[in-house]
Amino acid sequence: MPKFAANLTMLYNEVDFLDRFAAAARAGFHGVEYLFPYAYDKSQLADLLRKHGLAQVLHNLPAGDWGKGERGIACLPDRVTEFQDGVGKTIEYAQALNCKQVNCLAGIKPENVSDEKARAVFVDNLRFAAKELKKAGIALLIEPINTRDIPGFFLNRTRQGLDIIADTGSDNLWLQYDIYHMQIMEGDLARTMETHLKQIRHVQLADNPGRHEPGTGEINYGFLFAHLDRIGYSGWIGCEYKPAGTTDAGLGWLKPYLAAAA
Repeated sequence: MPKFAANLTMLYNEVDFLDRFAAAARAGFHGVEYLFPYAYDKSQLADLLRKHGLAQVLHNLPAGDWGKGERGIACLPDRVTEFQDGVGKTIEYAQALNCKQVNCLAGIKPENVSDEKARAVFVDNLRFAAKELKKAGIALLIEPINTRDIPGFFLNRTRQGLDIIADTGSDNLWLQYDIYHMQIMEGDLARTMETHLKQIRHVQLADNPGRHEPGTGEINYGFLFAHLDRIGYSGWIGCEYKPAGTTDAGLGWLKPYLAAAA
Protein backbone atom coordinates (compact mmCIF):
# COMPACT_ATOMS: atom_id res chain seq x y z
CA MET A 1 0.00 0.00 0.00
CA PRO A 2 1.56 3.34 -1.01
CA LYS A 3 2.56 5.79 1.72
CA PHE A 4 1.87 9.37 0.71
CA ALA A 5 3.62 12.44 2.12
CA ALA A 6 2.24 15.94 1.71
CA ASN A 7 4.70 18.33 0.12
CA LEU A 8 4.10 21.46 2.19
CA THR A 9 5.89 23.70 -0.28
CA MET A 10 3.33 22.86 -2.97
CA LEU A 11 0.21 21.89 -1.01
CA TYR A 12 -1.90 23.99 1.37
CA ASN A 13 -0.74 27.34 0.06
CA GLU A 14 -4.14 28.56 1.25
CA VAL A 15 -2.58 28.95 4.71
CA ASP A 16 0.74 30.05 6.17
CA PHE A 17 3.54 27.49 6.06
CA LEU A 18 3.50 26.67 9.76
CA ASP A 19 -0.24 25.98 9.59
CA ARG A 20 0.20 23.44 6.79
CA PHE A 21 1.32 20.70 9.20
CA ALA A 22 -2.07 20.71 10.89
CA ALA A 23 -3.88 20.86 7.56
CA ALA A 24 -1.95 17.84 6.24
CA ALA A 25 -2.66 15.83 9.38
CA ARG A 26 -6.39 16.65 9.21
CA ALA A 27 -6.48 15.36 5.64
CA GLY A 28 -5.00 12.02 6.75
CA PHE A 29 -1.35 12.41 5.80
CA HIS A 30 1.20 10.79 8.12
CA GLY A 31 4.31 12.21 6.48
CA VAL A 32 5.43 15.57 5.13
CA GLU A 33 8.22 16.90 2.96
CA TYR A 34 9.11 20.36 1.69
CA LEU A 35 11.94 22.08 -0.12
CA PHE A 36 13.79 23.73 2.76
CA PRO A 37 13.44 24.01 6.55
CA TYR A 38 16.19 26.57 7.09
CA ALA A 39 14.05 29.71 7.39
CA TYR A 40 12.47 28.27 10.55
CA ASP A 41 13.71 27.30 13.97
CA LYS A 42 14.50 23.58 14.20
CA SER A 43 12.70 23.13 17.49
CA GLN A 44 9.56 24.86 16.20
CA LEU A 45 9.36 22.50 13.24
CA ALA A 46 10.07 19.47 15.43
CA ASP A 47 7.28 20.51 17.81
CA LEU A 48 4.82 20.75 14.92
CA LEU A 49 5.77 17.29 13.69
CA ARG A 50 5.27 15.81 17.17
CA LYS A 51 2.03 17.69 17.80
CA HIS A 52 0.43 16.42 14.61
CA GLY A 53 1.93 12.94 14.54
CA LEU A 54 3.83 13.51 11.31
CA ALA A 55 7.07 12.04 10.01
CA GLN A 56 9.55 14.35 8.31
CA VAL A 57 10.13 12.33 5.14
CA LEU A 58 12.48 14.58 3.18
CA HIS A 59 13.96 18.02 2.71
CA ASN A 60 16.67 19.41 0.45
CA LEU A 61 20.19 20.58 1.10
CA PRO A 62 20.61 24.37 0.91
CA ALA A 63 20.37 25.29 -2.77
CA GLY A 64 21.60 28.86 -3.09
CA ASP A 65 19.35 31.89 -3.49
CA TRP A 66 16.01 30.37 -4.54
CA GLY A 67 14.34 33.76 -4.86
CA LYS A 68 16.91 34.82 -7.45
CA GLY A 69 16.42 31.69 -9.52
CA GLU A 70 19.17 29.45 -8.19
CA ARG A 71 18.15 25.80 -8.13
CA GLY A 72 21.08 24.16 -6.39
CA ILE A 73 24.81 24.75 -6.19
CA ALA A 74 26.25 21.23 -6.25
CA CYS A 75 27.60 21.48 -9.82
CA LEU A 76 28.98 25.02 -9.48
CA PRO A 77 32.80 25.12 -9.30
CA ASP A 78 32.92 28.42 -7.37
CA ARG A 79 30.47 27.35 -4.63
CA VAL A 80 32.19 24.27 -3.16
CA THR A 81 32.88 25.82 0.25
CA GLU A 82 29.28 27.03 0.48
CA PHE A 83 28.07 23.55 -0.49
CA GLN A 84 30.16 21.89 2.20
CA ASP A 85 28.95 24.34 4.83
CA GLY A 86 25.41 23.53 3.72
CA VAL A 87 25.97 19.85 4.40
CA GLY A 88 26.70 20.66 8.03
CA LYS A 89 23.55 22.76 8.28
CA THR A 90 21.54 19.99 6.67
CA ILE A 91 22.72 17.49 9.26
CA GLU A 92 21.72 19.79 12.11
CA TYR A 93 18.20 20.17 10.76
CA ALA A 94 17.72 16.57 9.66
CA GLN A 95 18.74 15.25 13.06
CA ALA A 96 16.47 17.71 14.87
CA LEU A 97 13.54 16.69 12.63
CA ASN A 98 14.41 12.97 12.68
CA CYS A 99 14.59 13.10 8.89
CA LYS A 100 16.40 10.05 7.52
CA GLN A 101 16.97 11.22 3.94
CA VAL A 102 17.78 14.48 2.18
CA ASN A 103 17.93 15.50 -1.46
CA CYS A 104 20.72 17.35 -3.23
CA LEU A 105 19.71 19.58 -6.14
CA ALA A 106 22.44 19.64 -8.78
CA GLY A 107 21.76 23.18 -9.95
CA ILE A 108 21.77 25.01 -13.27
CA LYS A 109 25.07 24.71 -15.09
CA PRO A 110 26.66 28.10 -15.84
CA GLU A 111 27.20 28.75 -19.54
CA ASN A 112 30.93 29.28 -19.02
CA VAL A 113 31.39 25.88 -17.33
CA SER A 114 31.85 22.74 -19.40
CA ASP A 115 29.70 19.67 -18.87
CA GLU A 116 32.82 17.75 -17.85
CA LYS A 117 33.79 20.30 -15.20
CA ALA A 118 30.27 20.56 -13.80
CA ARG A 119 30.04 16.78 -13.58
CA ALA A 120 33.40 16.48 -11.82
CA VAL A 121 32.42 19.12 -9.25
CA PHE A 122 29.05 17.46 -8.72
CA VAL A 123 30.61 14.04 -8.17
CA ASP A 124 33.19 15.42 -5.73
CA ASN A 125 30.53 17.30 -3.78
CA LEU A 126 28.33 14.20 -3.62
CA ARG A 127 31.23 12.10 -2.32
CA PHE A 128 31.79 14.62 0.46
CA ALA A 129 28.11 14.95 1.33
CA ALA A 130 27.38 11.22 1.23
CA LYS A 131 30.28 10.52 3.58
CA GLU A 132 29.32 13.21 6.10
CA LEU A 133 25.65 12.31 6.01
CA LYS A 134 26.40 8.62 6.47
CA LYS A 135 28.20 9.42 9.73
CA ALA A 136 24.95 11.03 10.90
CA GLY A 137 22.77 8.13 9.72
CA ILE A 138 21.18 10.15 6.91
CA ALA A 139 20.80 8.97 3.30
CA LEU A 140 21.65 11.25 0.38
CA LEU A 141 19.48 11.42 -2.74
CA ILE A 142 19.83 13.13 -6.11
CA GLU A 143 16.91 14.04 -8.37
CA PRO A 144 16.75 14.34 -12.16
CA ILE A 145 14.52 17.33 -13.06
CA ASN A 146 13.02 18.23 -16.41
CA THR A 147 14.61 21.01 -18.43
CA ARG A 148 11.26 22.47 -19.50
CA ASP A 149 10.47 23.71 -15.99
CA ILE A 150 14.10 24.44 -15.12
CA PRO A 151 16.08 25.14 -18.31
CA GLY A 152 19.74 24.24 -17.96
CA PHE A 153 19.29 22.02 -14.90
CA PHE A 154 22.33 19.78 -14.93
CA LEU A 155 20.80 16.46 -13.83
CA ASN A 156 17.84 15.61 -16.03
CA ARG A 157 17.70 11.87 -16.85
CA THR A 158 17.59 8.62 -14.90
CA ARG A 159 20.61 7.07 -16.60
CA GLN A 160 22.67 10.19 -15.98
CA GLY A 161 21.81 10.06 -12.29
CA LEU A 162 22.66 6.37 -11.98
CA ASP A 163 26.00 6.87 -13.72
CA ILE A 164 26.87 9.73 -11.37
CA ILE A 165 25.93 7.60 -8.35
CA ALA A 166 28.22 4.84 -9.65
CA ASP A 167 31.09 7.27 -10.18
CA THR A 168 30.97 8.52 -6.60
CA GLY A 169 31.62 5.00 -5.34
CA SER A 170 29.37 5.76 -2.37
CA ASP A 171 27.04 3.30 -0.67
CA ASN A 172 25.05 6.22 0.76
CA LEU A 173 23.70 7.76 -2.43
CA TRP A 174 20.37 6.95 -4.09
CA LEU A 175 17.98 8.23 -6.72
CA GLN A 176 14.92 10.33 -6.03
CA TYR A 177 12.54 9.45 -8.86
CA ASP A 178 10.01 12.15 -9.68
CA ILE A 179 7.34 10.68 -11.94
CA TYR A 180 6.29 14.08 -13.30
CA HIS A 181 9.81 15.13 -14.30
CA MET A 182 10.64 11.79 -15.84
CA GLN A 183 7.37 11.58 -17.79
CA ILE A 184 8.43 14.81 -19.51
CA MET A 185 12.06 13.80 -20.08
CA GLU A 186 11.86 10.11 -20.98
CA GLY A 187 8.59 8.31 -20.21
CA ASP A 188 8.72 4.50 -19.75
CA LEU A 189 7.92 5.08 -16.09
CA ALA A 190 6.89 1.63 -14.90
CA ARG A 191 9.76 -0.20 -16.56
CA THR A 192 12.32 2.32 -15.32
CA MET A 193 11.15 2.13 -11.71
CA GLU A 194 11.10 -1.67 -11.79
CA THR A 195 14.53 -1.95 -13.41
CA HIS A 196 16.20 0.42 -10.96
CA LEU A 197 14.09 -0.20 -7.87
CA LYS A 198 17.09 -1.01 -5.65
CA GLN A 199 18.57 2.42 -6.34
CA ILE A 200 15.34 4.40 -5.91
CA ARG A 201 14.80 5.50 -2.33
CA HIS A 202 12.08 8.11 -2.76
CA VAL A 203 9.34 8.78 -5.32
CA GLN A 204 7.46 12.01 -6.02
CA LEU A 205 4.41 12.68 -8.16
CA ALA A 206 2.39 15.20 -10.11
CA ASP A 207 0.33 14.76 -13.26
CA ASN A 208 1.29 16.08 -16.68
CA PRO A 209 0.57 18.51 -18.23
CA GLY A 210 0.00 21.19 -15.59
CA ARG A 211 1.79 19.57 -12.63
CA HIS A 212 -1.55 19.17 -10.86
CA GLU A 213 -2.95 16.27 -8.80
CA PRO A 214 -3.26 12.72 -10.16
CA GLY A 215 -6.24 12.35 -12.45
CA THR A 216 -5.88 15.74 -14.13
CA GLY A 217 -3.50 14.65 -16.89
CA GLU A 218 -2.08 11.82 -18.95
CA ILE A 219 -0.35 9.65 -16.33
CA ASN A 220 -2.16 6.47 -15.25
CA TYR A 221 -1.51 6.77 -11.54
CA GLY A 222 -3.84 3.95 -10.54
CA PHE A 223 -1.70 1.61 -12.58
CA LEU A 224 1.58 3.06 -11.27
CA PHE A 225 0.56 2.80 -7.61
CA ALA A 226 -0.41 -0.85 -8.08
CA HIS A 227 2.81 -1.41 -10.01
CA LEU A 228 4.92 0.03 -7.19
CA ASP A 229 3.19 -2.36 -4.79
CA ARG A 230 3.83 -5.29 -7.13
CA ILE A 231 7.54 -4.60 -7.47
CA GLY A 232 7.97 -4.10 -3.72
CA TYR A 233 8.56 -0.37 -3.35
CA SER A 234 8.18 0.39 0.36
CA GLY A 235 9.27 4.02 0.55
CA TRP A 236 7.23 7.20 0.64
CA ILE A 237 5.59 8.93 -2.32
CA GLY A 238 5.81 12.70 -2.04
CA CYS A 239 2.83 14.66 -3.34
CA GLU A 240 4.76 17.46 -5.00
CA TYR A 241 2.06 18.96 -7.18
CA LYS A 242 0.24 22.25 -7.62
CA PRO A 243 -3.44 21.75 -6.74
CA ALA A 244 -5.75 22.71 -9.59
CA GLY A 245 -8.07 24.32 -7.01
CA THR A 246 -7.82 24.19 -3.24
CA THR A 247 -5.70 21.41 -1.80
CA ASP A 248 -8.48 19.61 0.06
CA ALA A 249 -10.87 19.85 -2.90
CA GLY A 250 -8.30 18.05 -5.03
CA LEU A 251 -7.66 15.10 -2.69
CA GLY A 252 -10.35 12.84 -4.10
CA TRP A 253 -7.68 10.71 -5.79
CA LEU A 254 -6.03 10.05 -2.41
CA LYS A 255 -9.03 9.16 -0.25
CA PRO A 256 -9.33 5.49 -1.32
CA TYR A 257 -5.69 4.90 -0.39
CA LEU A 258 -6.04 6.60 2.99
CA ALA A 259 -9.18 4.58 3.70
CA ALA A 260 -7.45 1.34 2.76
CA ALA A 261 -4.46 2.18 4.95
CA ALA A 262 -6.74 2.95 7.91
